[in-house]
Amino acid sequence: AFAGWTTTNTTFWNSTASMVSCVKTQVAGNNYAYGAWGQFNGRGYWESPNSHVNPWSLYYTQLERRLGKASPEADKLIGLGRGGTSSIQDAAYQTAKARRPLTMLSTWIDSLLMADPFVVSYDDKTLTRVWQSFVVAPQEEKTYPAIELKDGILQRDGKILTGGRRQCTWWRGNPRQTAQSDPHLVRYALGPEGYGMVDDLKDVTDFMKEKNILVTDFHYALWLDRRRDDHQRTARIDGEQRAPFYELPFARSGQGRAWDGLSLYDLTKWNNWYWNRLATYADLADEKGLMLFYQHYFQHNILEAGGHWADFPWRSANNVNETGFPEPTPYAGNKRVFMAEHFYDVDHPQRRELHRNYIRKCLDNFADKGSVMHFISEEFTGPYHFVAFWLDEIIAWEKENNKQVLVALSCTKDVQDSILDNPRYAEVIDAIDIKYWYMDGNGRSFAPDGGLNLSPRQFERIMKPAPASWESVYDMVSEYRSAYPDKAVVYSASRYPELAWGAFMAGASICNLPAGLPEKFLQDATKMSPIGQNGIYMMSNPDLGYILYPSEKAEIDLRSLKSGEYKAQYLDVKTGEPVGKVFRIKAGEVFRHTKEYVLWLYR
Repeated sequence: AFAGWTTTNTTFWNSTASMVSCVKTQVAGNNYAYGAWGQFNGRGYWESPNSHVNPWSLYYTQLERRLGKASPEADKLIGLGRGGTSSIQDAAYQTAKARRPLTMLSTWIDSLLMADPFVVSYDDKTLTRVWQSFVVAPQEEKTYPAIELKDGILQRDGKILTGGRRQCTWWRGNPRQTAQSDPHLVRYALGPEGYGMVDDLKDVTDFMKEKNILVTDFHYALWLDRRRDDHQRTARIDGEQRAPFYELPFARSGQGRAWDGLSLYDLTKWNNWYWNRLATYADLADEKGLMLFYQHYFQHNILEAGGHWADFPWRSANNVNETGFPEPTPYAGNKRVFMAEHFYDVDHPQRRELHRNYIRKCLDNFADKGSVMHFISEEFTGPYHFVAFWLDEIIAWEKENNKQVLVALSCTKDVQDSILDNPRYAEVIDAIDIKYWYMDGNGRSFAPDGGLNLSPRQFERIMKPAPASWESVYDMVSEYRSAYPDKAVVYSASRYPELAWGAFMAGASICNLPAGLPEKFLQDATKMSPIGQNGIYMMSNPDLGYILYPSEKAEIDLRSLKSGEYKAQYLDVKTGEPVGKVFRIKAGEVFRHTKEYVLWLYR
């Protein structure tokens, strides 16, 4: 392992670090390297590399010039040995000297301490005063509104959650394309000039706020380094990895050799940088009103192209944990991998415990974060028993820790319905995510069964569903909101986010609605109920108002109200911005909505 330090607008002088990255910067002046030894990188200023420069210490020379006299501290440096000239006498002297090892820096420091001991004397009162002078008043811990589930609506601070979603890149990248790269949570690299490709998470969250992006939908990447982007299955001849790196949850063991040329993973040890970055993002999400969808797993590794499996930490060839997967891997047709059934086999004692440990780490990492929703896996088409196992661990963890986390059920329809039919598991579910099944615009169901060892896109190639329609999205969301009124419904399937208004009008949460919608609109929507019949799509709460989506038959019948009136405002469907002036609609009327805007009535 390497350790080092980073700075800018600085000078390296007679450095013997193994790696010196002296880069040209645009931010705070250039960097300079004089007399550097080691491996070099960067386009800063280089002078006399692989050589010594005089004076030996730039610092003590500058200090002497400033003080007008030499500092006695300079004598405590290990001197630069002179000699090695081409003479018989010097050769004999240097040969005799070479019989003894060079003084180690640690030994030299110890000798200085022996010659000039560092003595500290104090009394308790003095020490107490010193400590008190450094005591910093404890900062008041800030708290932010957490996401809440109320009456089947996910909301924060009294407003329904709306906005877009984004994923992080998970299998390809180029250090020369930093400017074009999407913000990432766990990407790491030094670019060609040495500048960082580690995104500032404050900038990432500011970017999301600016672009009306509510959610980062995150899962770990397919592999760590870019060599495997070629999707080959062959073992790498060395560990010369290519950036940018997409960090993974597990730490390396320092033992053996994995398929990517580095040491084997230990699935019981954690990559702390990965987990800390995600926790930092979650803190910022709490502060700025954003969300994290944390996918515990990523099914892509265990199906389809064999390259997906090659460097996967769970593969037996890549860890010290005896995971029990067959080696050599039996690639179908020498190119395809079918490891889903093995991976989801929780009867295997070793894998069961590793899964249990990992799931609990996912929960521990976000235990006190109010903006995180837990999902089982991206691209999940797995079996019922693995979802049940996952939920059992969440139930046990919540009981042991006396904490509650937000849990979304995102899987195939048959598994989803079976889980919801089980009271033990239904109780822990906060949101139903319609993602891996849907009704298409022709009324045909695309609903593959779980546990058949095919990915979502493989099912789509086989079943060839048509795209969903506005009406089919409305009907799907409405069906599940009616059946499970205490749970939120999230729509993520065909034509998401294009049909966000259809999902919203049926009562869905986390819809990608436009940023310009008035704050009161978002507040009132948390207390309204969908009404959809005879081609009219409306949300209603007579005490607050109505939201009417434009359609051929759109109208609001207020004849049941005997008195009062509502303020009325048209809202642009694409921007959410108000259109025209506020007008009024009185009780006892039937108002026919013929415009192409959303009509919002409020008190």
